[in-house]
Amino acid sequence: MKNQQVAKIFNELAQLLELQGESIFRIRAYRRAAQNIDGFSKDVAACSEEELMQIPGIGKDLAGKIREYCETGRIAKHQELIKTMPSGVLEMSRIPGVGPKTAKMLYDKANIKSIDELEALARSGRLAGLRGIQKKTEENILKGIEQLNRGTGRHLISRVVPLAEDIMRRLKEKAPIGRIAVAGSIRRWKETIGDADILTTSADPERVMELFVQMPHVIRILAKGPTKSSVITDNGIQVDLRVVEEGSFGAALQYFTGSKEHNIRLREMAVKAGLKINEYGVFRLPGDGQIGGENEEDVYRALHLPYIPPELREDTGEIDAALAGALPQLIELDEIKGDLHVHTKWSDGRHDLETIATAARKKGYEYIAITDHTRGLGVAHGLDEARFQEQAALIDGLNRTLVGFRLLKGAEVDIRADGNLDVSDEFLAGLDIVIASIHSGFKQSREQITKRILSAIRHPAVNMIAHPTGRLIGERDAYDLDLDAVFAEAAKYGVAMEVNAYPERLDLNDGNLRRAKEFGVQFMVNTDTHITSHFDFMGYGVSTARRGWVEKKDVLNALPYEKFMERLRTCRERKASIAEATSLPQTAPRTQRRKIKT
Repeated sequence: MKNQQVAKIFNELAQLLELQGESIFRIRAYRRAAQNIDGFSKDVAACSEEELMQIPGIGKDLAGKIREYCETGRIAKHQELIKTMPSGVLEMSRIPGVGPKTAKMLYDKANIKSIDELEALARSGRLAGLRGIQKKTEENILKGIEQLNRGTGRHLISRVVPLAEDIMRRLKEKAPIGRIAVAGSIRRWKETIGDADILTTSADPERVMELFVQMPHVIRILAKGPTKSSVITDNGIQVDLRVVEEGSFGAALQYFTGSKEHNIRLREMAVKAGLKINEYGVFRLPGDGQIGGENEEDVYRALHLPYIPPELREDTGEIDAALAGALPQLIELDEIKGDLHVHTKWSDGRHDLETIATAARKKGYEYIAITDHTRGLGVAHGLDEARFQEQAALIDGLNRTLVGFRLLKGAEVDIRADGNLDVSDEFLAGLDIVIASIHSGFKQSREQITKRILSAIRHPAVNMIAHPTGRLIGERDAYDLDLDAVFAEAAKYGVAMEVNAYPERLDLNDGNLRRAKEFGVQFMVNTDTHITSHFDFMGYGVSTARRGWVEKKDVLNALPYEKFMERLRTCRERKASIAEATSLPQTAPRTQRRKIKT
């Protein structure tokens, strides 16, 4: 797919235009187009100009530029602007927290031409004194460089999965293969991936390798052998393909899925049981007689273990849980009944209510919540109460025409810097669902940010905290937050924590999810949809939840509509009960206090 390359160029065009002082509307147009192309499920190279213009934010001009890239591998406007930029400025503008204008200032005022030069000057304290650069700014620049370097060689899973799936599709169509599957960290659904591993069986491995290295994705062949080849694709991802024997496929799939630590534990158990386990199979010692390996389950069965799902294979307690018969029954994608974080064109989404409802019904959902931004988020064209009332009337009208599907009236409410919400309590009380989130003030102290979220959790109308840590993978670290305090309060008040399926977020992450489960927190897995193709991101959220040992019983939007609505009401009733008990005078009779507590 060419989507990611086009999105990357459009984002660079936005940066270049910003450096030239162009209109903010043109800059935003490119960024919005980049976001929508990146989330578009169909390959833009396979789309006509008319189909491209159906993507929100893509007009005739941008559609032409997409076609230009697909046909020539470049966009003339992009090449023209790059030539006007000093060397290194665009590179420095990619550092989180720096941006195009600061990068240009650093070049103009200090003749800094590379990230290496910038890092050296920041570490020596020689940036302070430049316009807008203080000691704290130097520290933030160094943090940004460190964050950028952490992402070097790693790719969002959403970049790698479509590539791997397309390669497997092409191999199935043209190559003489049998079984085929992805392995490695993709199969464990890690949020970022180093390279892609694919395993297959074949009676003609050399023909498979020949077709693999000739695929249109390939720009460089790293190695080509009779049973293994490695290539670099046009989006910079390394892909390794191995052909294995049919009788070893399961053992190889288990071995190359990993993780390394998980596999070491299994091999240690095998030695104690008089067995040998490797990528070729399961063998009994002495004599090396093979007793399994065709199927992955053979490996676990030989060790008297139940099958351990790939998402859990990190040696973080899954083997002990398996031995104790205590593996979780992980949530499945088809168990999700609705999506509770959906935006429309009323705020920063791209579609009207009818289009969103139609797309959600095609996913098989029973319900979704329309949760456009509130007025506090002006950049997202947030709604005031009057506009929400207009939207609510349209939702009511649409619901009267729908059978077996419901649109919930909701809002994504901004948690202000002081912890208050940006719309009135009376208005929020009339909504079906309220989700609260932070969109500013990320650099507040741990105490301040924690206090803000705790305040939102206690609010009578709030049902969920969206993207609780605020991170953007590779772009912005999570803000400093006392998650234990947040989880304890969320469990107390029955407020759900979100698993945000948007691939740049995946927030909460797997480690935080396991911690939240220990507190008894409930979750909602949502896509944060802004265009209809974002509904396809639900799989990333569910897989993240699975990595966090989350089960169906932990996920509120795995409930059917009536039970889900009942749970929302229970949340608000619990808050009212706690508020009443808290405000009860200390002189009240003990029996009265006991009754309220119960």
